[in-house]
Amino acid sequence: MLEFYSSSTGVVNSKRAITECLENALEGENKLDCDLIILYTSIGHNFKDILSEARRLSPNAQIVGCTGAGIIGRDGPNESMKALAIMAIKGEKNEFTVVSKDSITSSTSFEVSAQLAQELKNKNPNINMIHFLPSGLDFAGDKALEGIESVFGPEIPIFGSTSGDNMKLISNFQFIGDRILEKGAVAVGFADPTLEVITQATHGFNVIGEPFEVTRSELNRIFELESQPAWRFLTDRLGVPETATLPESGPVGWLARELPEELHNEYGNTHILFAALKKDVDGSIYMPPVIPAGTKLWNTERDEDRMFKDLDKMVEQLIERCGGRKPYAVFHADCAARGRWSFNRVLKDEIVSRMQYPLIQDEDVPWLGMYGFGEFARLGGRNQFHMFTTSLFVILKKAG
Repeated sequence: MLEFYSSSTGVVNSKRAITECLENALEGENKLDCDLIILYTSIGHNFKDILSEARRLSPNAQIVGCTGAGIIGRDGPNESMKALAIMAIKGEKNEFTVVSKDSITSSTSFEVSAQLAQELKNKNPNINMIHFLPSGLDFAGDKALEGIESVFGPEIPIFGSTSGDNMKLISNFQFIGDRILEKGAVAVGFADPTLEVITQATHGFNVIGEPFEVTRSELNRIFELESQPAWRFLTDRLGVPETATLPESGPVGWLARELPEELHNEYGNTHILFAALKKDVDGSIYMPPVIPAGTKLWNTERDEDRMFKDLDKMVEQLIERCGGRKPYAVFHADCAARGRWSFNRVLKDEIVSRMQYPLIQDEDVPWLGMYGFGEFARLGGRNQFHMFTTSLFVILKKAG
């Protein structure tokens, strides 16, 4: 059976940071060796130093991870340029498998994700959950999920986050072994038959104004909204100069699409959100999911009071779904826009504590989270790509 251990640190020296994480995570163990290390790091660390020191300290461990806009550990959030968090895992080699792809883009998201999934299945046909960490730039989240499901089927839970940077939208990195990938993808397939994962997401935004229609698009690239160049339409609508750049323009590219009514209660909202992460010189914008012509979209605004209320409701629902079982480990993904762009330090500490305390009380439950560019959590019994959410992935021992 897999065993989970976690730790986080703000130590700026990269070698010392990974050493401290392993020492704290595996405190009381005879040595720092383990079988798998999943690491999340801010963009400012020396990745080579982290990977080489992890290999030296734990030579038998497979290593996988990615960058984000900050980390969230058992002790709360850290969005400094040198923050690091890990989940150290011990278990049999047949209980997990790691794979990677050097590059993933919007146009290749289905194909690359299907290849990644096939490699996972070839190595271990007993995988029952997948932790997915692809690049968060130039990426089609819905097509990536379809690619994985084309191999494993829609029943397998896929959870995780797209990797990112410090909100500059320039680049991001993934790690496997001693390799550093740029705008690639990594995944861990778990195959412990005694464990399962339950996932849930919430965002707490409101839609504003009247909807508008996508009048020309190709896959996840929107050329026209209401027969006008997409970027010009959005900036005119919100009174922002057309010369504004991403991510400075923020809410201009925060758009929502209506959900089917049967999903409203579970999601705590009538709409699902997406953000434009790239715009072209012709005024077109790129969204993480495919947006067909004819789709109705809405502008959105952040409602911080609602964020707290909806989070409390989601945690209550998760506790109910646990059915009295104590979480065995928790993975966590928050949108980077819910970090420093949304809350000050006090409120971020509070919002994290409002997840952690009800779920795990004062128990020493391993917790690994990050601020990324998108989240994978199930909705209505299906895998779903989200943005702007808090998404929790609770590992449980199977009942009975």
